[in-house]
Amino acid sequence: MKTVLLGYMASGKSTIGKILATEVGVPFIDLDHYIEAQENKTVTEIFNEKGEIYFRLQEHKYLKELLNSKDSFILSLGGGTPCYANNMDLLNSSENTISFYLKATIKTLVDRLNNQQDQRPLVANLSPNELKEFIAKHLFERSFYYEQAAHNIYIDEKEIATIVSDIRFFLA
Repeated sequence: MKTVLLGYMASGKSTIGKILATEVGVPFIDLDHYIEAQENKTVTEIFNEKGEIYFRLQEHKYLKELLNSKDSFILSLGGGTPCYANNMDLLNSSENTISFYLKATIKTLVDRLNNQQDQRPLVANLSPNELKEFIAKHLFERSFYYEQAAHNIYIDEKEIATIVSDIRFFLA
């Protein structure tokens, strides 16, 4: 079984994915890290040297490669992955694959990203008002794709263990 976590930046995809993978005894894969290993460059270097179109094509190629494998794993997607190259169609039509949208309110995402701005290049230089507007705009644009996940898992004001348990309920 392939379990895919998607959602906006700071929704907890990597944190939840690592714990979930440990609990169910399968590997955890972060798609961005997988791409970096395959390309021998960071995502930032790929964007800077070859552009976003090249990155999105590679992202689709490696997502397809992973979904076509026979292995079981927990996969964390980049925040934009579901929105490009018919990736949600690919996810939803892949055998033995289940997807989860880690859904958060704008307020939750703003609160989390305020504490992580220095680690997030996309939002590092935004004021609190700009950050809120940036997130709201992105969520509006991306929610159409995110909502195509097999399951929505609401994460606001929940402990990590509860979110993991919510996902495991559907994996049983």
